[in-house]
Amino acid sequence: MKTELTITPGETPKRLDVFLAKREPTLSRSALQRLIVEGSITINGQTVRPSQKIRSGDHIILDIPRAEPLELQPESIPFDILYEDEWLLVLDKPVGLVVHPAPGHWSGTLVNALLYHFRHTGGLSTIGGKERPGLVHRLDKETSGVMVIAKTDQTHRSLAHQFKHHTITRSYEALAWGTLKKSEGRIDLAIGRDIKERKKFSARTSQPRESATDYQVLERFGKVATHVLLRPLTGRTHQLRVHLTSLGHPLLGDPTYGGRKVKDIGDLSIPRVMLHAKTLGFTHPSTGTALAFSSALPPDMVAVVESLRQAATARPSRRLPP
Repeated sequence: MKTELTITPGETPKRLDVFLAKREPTLSRSALQRLIVEGSITINGQTVRPSQKIRSGDHIILDIPRAEPLELQPESIPFDILYEDEWLLVLDKPVGLVVHPAPGHWSGTLVNALLYHFRHTGGLSTIGGKERPGLVHRLDKETSGVMVIAKTDQTHRSLAHQFKHHTITRSYEALAWGTLKKSEGRIDLAIGRDIKERKKFSARTSQPRESATDYQVLERFGKVATHVLLRPLTGRTHQLRVHLTSLGHPLLGDPTYGGRKVKDIGDLSIPRVMLHAKTLGFTHPSTGTALAFSSALPPDMVAVVESLRQAATARPSRRLPP
């Protein structure tokens, strides 16, 4: 539903979210702030911050997604279980699976799959609400790998505390564009939502948050790409993607941060963002036992690695161009 309005002369300057909260009483201020950040509400055709001051003559467009009834249904969607007990479940998320329902993805998500898996037992924490039962953390749609699911609220609180205080151990495998010169290192760069492109994160932000990632080169494919192991020490949104981009080596298959050059490497088409959650370690909330789980590189990333390796070892004339 699209609504357009123009600020009339004499309107007292105030924050956009405050102004809209009074004008659109059916939407909470937090919901309006989320829509502004997502770019669904603009001023004079430009994305802005919730704190943007309105002025006389400003043209505001609200493009609010149509509300859909949230009656989540269990769906038989396969996923591999790495571990399960009465408190939690650890799974290997497949490529392409959206984690939780959202506009445009009210079905076919990991949550629907979990509801089906627990259809006879209930068994999911309620802290995340109806849309995110059991979810302590998430992976992007195109990211595969290890996730932990909480069955009880007590388990959820314990795991959330471990994530917040960075006592969780995690590693990711990634394929980056170009050649990382150093074999290992740490990327220490505060990031936040980009001040101009509101759907991206970067160091160009008004609200920087400390973030750090350790990296280790696993293999170089000539001057074309690098297979790298990433260990995030913090958990910011898009952290790994932004940190590698800051070094000049965006992830293969990630046009949001790398542009067109990372989608097709010579004749090789990259099917998705080349990022895989390889390991996850944490302390069991009930037993206190240290647990660690790992997931093998999925077939599509294995295929890209093999193609890059073959091209790098071929004659120079047959190598894929950077």
